[in-house]
Amino acid sequence: MIASERFERAAVLGVAVAEETRRLLRLHLRPAEVGGDGRVVVDVPYPDAAVVAVLLDVAAECFGERGGSVEETRQAALETLLQLAEFDTESQLAQVAPEPDDRRG
Repeated sequence: MIASERFERAAVLGVAVAEETRRLLRLHLRPAEVGGDGRVVVDVPYPDAAVVAVLLDVAAECFGERGGSVEETRQAALETLLQLAEFDTESQLAQVAPEPDDRRG
């Protein structure tokens, strides 16, 4: 495999990780809690929380993110992922998500 193919595949994987993180956050975005600093707090329950944690750990390693704690490192990776997925303050993450449709056939 030539270098350009590897970079292309890595880029596709990076976008896929960002999109999956965004999908999981959007899935659990209910009436969102907004912190004093304007950050949106999303409670992601298990088992999706485990998936998000792994995605953030992989992203932190990939991006070289470092923090004073695991949570700070994950937060830095999350911010980078959300920028990559174009899910910033002007997106739906800053808004209240619609209630899920509970009609299951």
